Amino acid sequence: MRVLYCTDTYPPQVNGVSVVTALSVAGLSERGWDCAVVSPRYPATMRNTFGAEGDGGTMELERTTLASVPMPGYAETRLCAPDYLAVARAVRRFAPDLVHCETEFMAGRLGQIAAARSGVPIATSYHTDFAKYTAAYGVPRLERTVSNYISRFHRRALRTYTPSAPARDYLHSIGVANVEVWGRGVEIEAFTPRRRSAALRAMLGADRKFVFLYAGRLAAEKGVDVILEAFAIARAALPPDSIHLVIAGGGPLEDDIRASATQDMSFLGYLDRGRSLPELYASCDAFLFSSTTETLGLVVLEAMASGMPVIATPAGGVADHLRAEENGLTYPPRDAPAMAAQMIRLAQDHALAARLGAGARLTAESLSWELEYDRLDLSYRELLEDQPAGASWYCSSFPSAISYVHTRSERPANVTR
Repeated sequence: MRVLYCTDTYPPQVNGVSVVTALSVAGLSERGWDCAVVSPRYPATMRNTFGAEGDGGTMELERTTLASVPMPGYAETRLCAPDYLAVARAVRRFAPDLVHCETEFMAGRLGQIAAARSGVPIATSYHTDFAKYTAAYGVPRLERTVSNYISRFHRRALRTYTPSAPARDYLHSIGVANVEVWGRGVEIEAFTPRRRSAALRAMLGADRKFVFLYAGRLAAEKGVDVILEAFAIARAALPPDSIHLVIAGGGPLEDDIRASATQDMSFLGYLDRGRSLPELYASCDAFLFSSTTETLGLVVLEAMASGMPVIATPAGGVADHLRAEENGLTYPPRDAPAMAAQMIRLAQDHALAARLGAGARLTAESLSWELEYDRLDLSYRELLEDQPAGASWYCSSFPSAISYVHTRSERPANVTR
């Protein structure tokens, strides 16, 4: 069985979508699938923090890269050129049984068109709540326009995969019917409390302090300003030099956030996912999260797997896993004083932090990626088995919306990789 992933983000770019896509490729390859990827072309100088995941976990992976340019104001994000012919050639050459469009932008949209014109079934993923991003970026009037586009994009698929029940419910509300909750996994062997390092804590100058961590993109939709405000409130309320804040990641707000740093804050940038990031998670004492737009919140699950209690707003996908007083503490959206109050509780009550951290690890242990790979393998096979024998899907127009009609097609007899 063969699946082609079309995605606008892939390693070496760092975000939840690129991680999940690379892990999906690796997991399905281990289960006998032939996988290929269409993705942006990244600069050769761009640092790869993924290790083996950078090639999807297999040296046999076929990769088609599209010319890309940096997004204005957010250089790490690449905008693909509208190279339909390259995507169409990839579909013809690889002859997939299924095209999975991971993102709603250029690579994903071109993948839909090329797949439909070649008579190949389409699946999609809904990873990101772009409609809510409109408020974070100061254009809330565009929310309905974005929702309408998201609806049209995913209604073209036979099935849409999304990692949380709230995300599934949102898709249902905008008219996307065939939605499966999938992708709620975490690498429990890589992210584990066993990675805790006294040497790392000493290097951070925080070996005797209670250490809070934020890991993720430094962008408007993540609400890192709430974390900074809460940390300032907590620091003022606690004895001097009793807490420390570590921020790992990068993004368009990195320079501004670094400029506001105080002596009891550390900025580490992007870290290697194979060793440095798991070691950092395990070496800190609590995880802070302020985004309310997550369909999953992969970093939250990684923190839980590392044995850290989480302080977050139970919104979006985070609400599926965060349990107040069991594996973390909650606070209302964008309420920095309330977040600070929970930080103070943990910093003053190490027994509470240890109990919540143990609960967080138990939560993560039920979310093994191996189980999710098995589910995806089965879901793909069921999806393809449900198609009428000899039937395919044909796209009659480009670039207008896809119209599906049954037709007959024969797959190429010989395909080389």
